[in-house]
Amino acid sequence: MIELGVNIDHVATIRQARRTYEPDPVWAAVEAHLGGADGITVHLREDRRHINDSDVHKLRDLTQIKLNLEMAATEEMVGIACRVKPHMAMLVPEGRQEVTTEGGLDVAGNEAMLKDIVARLSDAGIVSSVFIDADLAQVEAAARIGAQVCELHTGPYAHAFHAKGRDPERPAVVAELEKIRVAGEAIRALGMRFNAGHALNYFNVQPVARLAGVRELHIGHAIVSRAVFVGLREAVREMKRLMREAQEHPTALSR
Repeated sequence: MIELGVNIDHVATIRQARRTYEPDPVWAAVEAHLGGADGITVHLREDRRHINDSDVHKLRDLTQIKLNLEMAATEEMVGIACRVKPHMAMLVPEGRQEVTTEGGLDVAGNEAMLKDIVARLSDAGIVSSVFIDADLAQVEAAARIGAQVCELHTGPYAHAFHAKGRDPERPAVVAELEKIRVAGEAIRALGMRFNAGHALNYFNVQPVARLAGVRELHIGHAIVSRAVFVGLREAVREMKRLMREAQEHPTALSR
């Protein structure tokens, strides 16, 4: 059954706007758990713009569901991951000037370096994941470096969905979803776990959640935004319900 990983970075973003101690990301993790989240995701960025080292340590010690640590493929971050030992470490590209992650990791162009990092994470007992575009060359490279999980970048699909009037039947939207479906099929055929995420929200999540074999969706900004009005627990509950409903009613495209 499909799972939901809730990214709580932007709870920390609100805290950092005032350089204070609230809202507390650990409290957010508990509320997300009570709303039905299966895991918590945080991105420890090199510039520490939202989540910081203390948050990661507290979340690992105090939360009762799995922790997914998004991180750049750097020596500093690998060292932190090996000390903290999150349940999963997801390697992502990172740029200092970007507002959010802008594309998938180039695994095919950095295989030797990434293979070493994945091996080190594995030796520390950490499940390794890579955030990649829905591109078969990247999927195949992920398998070669030993990644256990591929999270497909759903941003292009989400942007097409929004640009085309939130109509899932528009050709541009169908084309982007088909790329994700094909890449997801390849991921599973190569023995890796198929996850997906980025820019998913309450309007566009169901077509992705219906795709065959998708194991977990990671969603943050939309849930934290909804939580401003309904509370985090309810915002998570609503998203989980949409995902479960989607899997109960698959379409021809999703099979």
